[in-house]
Amino acid sequence: MERKAVVIGAGPAGLTAGWELARRGVSVEVLEKDALVGGIARTEKYKEYFFDIGGHRFFTMVPEVEELWHEWMGDQFLLRPRLSRIFYNGKFFHYPLQAMDAIVGLGFWESSRIILSYLQAQLWPYRDEETFEQWVSNRFGRRLYEVFFKTYTEKVWGIPCSEIRAEWAAQRIKGLTLPAAVRNALFPPKGEVIKTLIEEFQYQERGPGMLWERVVQLLEERGSVVHLQTGAVRLLRDQRRVTGVVVRHQGSERTMDATDVFSTMPLSELIPMFEPAPPEEVLAAARGLRYRDFLTVVLILDEADIFSDNWIYIHSPNVRVGRIQNFKNWSPAMVPDASKTALGLEYFCDAGDILWEMPDEDLLDLGASELKQIGIAQDADVLDGVVVRQLKAYPIYDSHYGELLTVIKDWIMGLENFETLGRNGLHKYNNQDHSMLTAILGVRNALFGEDNDLWEVNTERSYHEEVRVPVDKSGPVDILDA
Repeated sequence: MERKAVVIGAGPAGLTAGWELARRGVSVEVLEKDALVGGIARTEKYKEYFFDIGGHRFFTMVPEVEELWHEWMGDQFLLRPRLSRIFYNGKFFHYPLQAMDAIVGLGFWESSRIILSYLQAQLWPYRDEETFEQWVSNRFGRRLYEVFFKTYTEKVWGIPCSEIRAEWAAQRIKGLTLPAAVRNALFPPKGEVIKTLIEEFQYQERGPGMLWERVVQLLEERGSVVHLQTGAVRLLRDQRRVTGVVVRHQGSERTMDATDVFSTMPLSELIPMFEPAPPEEVLAAARGLRYRDFLTVVLILDEADIFSDNWIYIHSPNVRVGRIQNFKNWSPAMVPDASKTALGLEYFCDAGDILWEMPDEDLLDLGASELKQIGIAQDADVLDGVVVRQLKAYPIYDSHYGELLTVIKDWIMGLENFETLGRNGLHKYNNQDHSMLTAILGVRNALFGEDNDLWEVNTERSYHEEVRVPVDKSGPVDILDA
């Protein structure tokens, strides 16, 4: 029987899966419920201003992904300088943290508190590292956790750090400790050190969406189809095989037959779509998974230069904004007029809450007032703006997700011709490159009978932007990279 694949979702994982299938001669149809491809890695546009949802640098330690990027785009990448800082207590700190920069910025008294707190954590550590709070406090001391980790992390997730699982910290934070950072700063080591590649990254002239639009073009040249504004509504199965996908476009439904199905949609939405339905415990587990949404308030300012960072993390508890992107510092082509600046203020929230439901005009006013409050754009005139909302941006690592995910995973892995891929398809906080890697390995599972565990991709492969390099005594020492 000729193979015919249906891929649900046209983000990085879905389009990569489509490409890996099509290049091997498999007929592919990709479904995307939105009008743009790329998922969170899409490029939005407003009056010739382009902006990146979430910020997507093209950097990876995965050679298969690096090869694909350049196979698709050739040398059409910009090499951009990277600068990101933390704004805390009215001051800017380099991010990833640099030991001496942090000590000078915090002052003698606060730095002393941090060191004493660290010593206390070494004498009386948490015996069980079950939560984010315990994991970070054991490695950095409770005071540094409170200064540089707690406020921002709780803004992002909307729950106390005591409810976030330690595995998220282990996945996202580099394995350095406070004394190692200070020791390396005061007494530079000989030989090789781990150093984060913070100096520069690759980027597309008009954002990451350019790459995914190119992949769509390449797929169509091979006879595959990407259906926009077309969503999956039911997955038909016969025992352990998925036989077709019922899709809806402009109010009309039809069934696509398939020999292989790949899904990147959130598991909480996917599991209830199966017919016949999975067992009740699987349905209940899917209902229990939680997600964090966010919205971006884009403000266009009558100012040529606001700050030189690509983005700034706002750790101040006095404002709601969590991170601010400066789009022209990603690429000058993102802004049509060099005398203007477009900033993207990211607010983490839950769909249906007060912030999410706030009218766009009020959100624009909130963004402008918070820019002035924190002193980043005190006198800049706001000329225009737009709001973009993003559902289910981050799968939440709460106290229940692990056991729920195990139930779902066991059931899904019992299906013979079905793979879930990407961040939401695996309920794992994957970056763009790891989402792509799950697609590459998932297609190999389907076509060649390999047994790659996609749920462990981010754990087994190097997440961190780091390499071992000869010691540069003038360079920064990084405490974390999240």
